[in-house]
Amino acid sequence: MLVGIDLLTIFAVLNLSMFVRTEILPHFRRFPIFPDIDFTFFWWIFPAWMFFFVYEGLYTKRFSFWDEVKMLWKVVFFSTLATFSVLYLRKTGEQVSRTVLVLMGLISLPVLPLVRTNVKKLLFRAGLLRSKVLILGAGKTGELIFNALKRDSNLGLNVVGFLDDDPAKIGRTVGGVKVHAGVDKAQKYIGRCGIDSVVIAMPGCEKKKFMSLVNKLQHKAQNILIIPDLFGITVLGTDLQHFFQEQAIGLEVKNNLAQPLNILIKKLFDFTVSSVLLVLLSVPMTVIAVLIRMTSRGPAIFSQERVGRRGRTFQCYKFRTMYEDAEERLRNLLENSTDAQTEWNHRWKLTIDPRITGIGKFLRQTSLDELPQIFNVLKGDMSLVGPRPVTQREIDQYYREQAKLCFGVPPGVTGLWQVSGRSNTSYDYRIALDSWYVRNWNIWLDIVILFKTVRVVLRKEGAV
Repeated sequence: MLVGIDLLTIFAVLNLSMFVRTEILPHFRRFPIFPDIDFTFFWWIFPAWMFFFVYEGLYTKRFSFWDEVKMLWKVVFFSTLATFSVLYLRKTGEQVSRTVLVLMGLISLPVLPLVRTNVKKLLFRAGLLRSKVLILGAGKTGELIFNALKRDSNLGLNVVGFLDDDPAKIGRTVGGVKVHAGVDKAQKYIGRCGIDSVVIAMPGCEKKKFMSLVNKLQHKAQNILIIPDLFGITVLGTDLQHFFQEQAIGLEVKNNLAQPLNILIKKLFDFTVSSVLLVLLSVPMTVIAVLIRMTSRGPAIFSQERVGRRGRTFQCYKFRTMYEDAEERLRNLLENSTDAQTEWNHRWKLTIDPRITGIGKFLRQTSLDELPQIFNVLKGDMSLVGPRPVTQREIDQYYREQAKLCFGVPPGVTGLWQVSGRSNTSYDYRIALDSWYVRNWNIWLDIVILFKTVRVVLRKEGAV
């Protein structure tokens, strides 16, 4: 069914591209006369595209939502290159509109993920493509994995039960799923209940017992997922190394942001995207500046000293959201309210803040107050995505190793904290998220965070 849906999507995108090329684009500029051909002339496009669907494992592997989007974008990129290669090898470039092929790639970027992920949701609801999962271990690790599988519905993994040997856990439920007795009974449950995948989430398990479990279940279940006791280390970009003669494996952990090429890629990405955003947002930013000046005294943009890469301070720009006597208002509130003191010490933010203007509240809820930081990105003081820029007095909240990580890269306009609850999270959690981002950076992570930022801003999630 997925193969059929993908073929129909490619067919629809091809016809839409031909329509845009013949009916819309000629109104804007002069194009050569489109040859009198229909979609059957492009039959060779379908096997070319489907090859990359198969090659990327889109019919044999399960991906999280963003990983599937990444794979689909790779399919679009390589399929477009392949179609141009076919034109070159067949020497038929003059007979085919290359604009159609480019349009196919551009239109497919949003359309393919949108269609495919929503079709999968419908198939899951119909009981298709779903896989039954049994988790061995009902402790904190097992519960963490259960929540992770439940959160990402695109995986289609349905946890049907837990097995554990701890009498205190047997009989209770985790997220509505019952914990049964006897890890050694896993083989029986696999056959009796049609279990496809087994997750071993017992980091404290004795080595001999652990190896016995893996060896027994390896040929009973389709997949076995082993959760090691390695929480907190880098996961993105970590490679598995094999030592065949010693029958051992190793995890190769890389420092992505220490490689000059990656630093250059991130800077080019920041500069390109920021330049485009500045052009697109110039009019809204001008309107916001005028509204700020009209509704309260003071400049539209203010700058505040923040700590950047390697501890170097810089002036961070924002739209002004506070009154001129903001510090006096804050001091009076903290002196007269114990609850406000507690909240301020815990989060460095206030749910009800007397310093914020009317327009300022709206700007903060929508994060529009941070738009002037685009200028910081273009100057090189900040990055589009990174740890949040902090003031000098906040540095004491960081442990030494965390500070070394977070202040080893440019701070970001947005980041992992902003798309993970923002003001609904504690300050310590924010620091942990920023540290995780630095350890796990890759360019795709930046793209995902930018997309999630748009969603968070539109929904005003975690905003003050």
